[in-house]
Amino acid sequence: MSERKEQKIVVLINLTPSDKSLILNGIKIASVFNKELCLVYHYQKKEKKKRNSIRQKLQDYLIPVKNEIPGMKTSTLLISGAVSEMPDLLADDYEAIMLIAEASRFRSYAKAAAASPVPFLFTNPEAQISSFSKIVMPVDIRKENSDAALWCSWFGRFNKSEVVVIGANDKDREMQKMVGHNILLTKKLFNKFQIRHKVYKGIKSSLGNAFEALELAKSSESDLLVILGSSTITPLDWLIGLPERKIIGQAEKLPVLFINPQRDNYILCD
Repeated sequence: MSERKEQKIVVLINLTPSDKSLILNGIKIASVFNKELCLVYHYQKKEKKKRNSIRQKLQDYLIPVKNEIPGMKTSTLLISGAVSEMPDLLADDYEAIMLIAEASRFRSYAKAAAASPVPFLFTNPEAQISSFSKIVMPVDIRKENSDAALWCSWFGRFNKSEVVVIGANDKDREMQKMVGHNILLTKKLFNKFQIRHKVYKGIKSSLGNAFEALELAKSSESDLLVILGSSTITPLDWLIGLPERKIIGQAEKLPVLFINPQRDNYILCD
């Protein structure tokens, strides 16, 4: 029987000065969930001959991590191929459970995030490293809100985070019932694990709920916004811009955990 691979927090390296911030966020998340920290660089065909030097650069990045946190498991990986296929490869073959990327590069990772079975954490390198202790989560009509609630519950359990839930305020009666049901399930999950939480009824419908949550997160100095991506994406969406792209673009220094509602999400192993 083959040995089970260690679950990994993957940091998508750019080989730029912003890597330091990405790695520090990766260290924080890997520490919270007691997972392996894996630095990944996606190389182009033209960089094939540079793979050894790139691999050495990634290993050099890990030297201070190993010196300061000797108990943390670490690894490096170089991959190629279509960016959109990267999350499946990392999740299936390398046990990735979260990918950390620079927010300004969302456009590069948009199709990958929209096909990913694991969440993307988008961070701003100019921001201080987040404590991930005060989380805002919008809840709309979609049943996939349970995936977002699950990740919030893990932060609550392992990081003692507090979660503020903003329920959508839809006018349609059936939609109101769907939102209410999702809120009920979320509260039940949080109560089960004794996670500190508050629930508010928002003023915007399910269409604008995530933007309302963003404004609340920024005004209340929260340090993580957890959102679901778009459930359906048309060619027009790619042309005019996805709502999640606008949210991440407007988040400024607020980290955003993006969860794909189009796929079953991988589960974090305790």
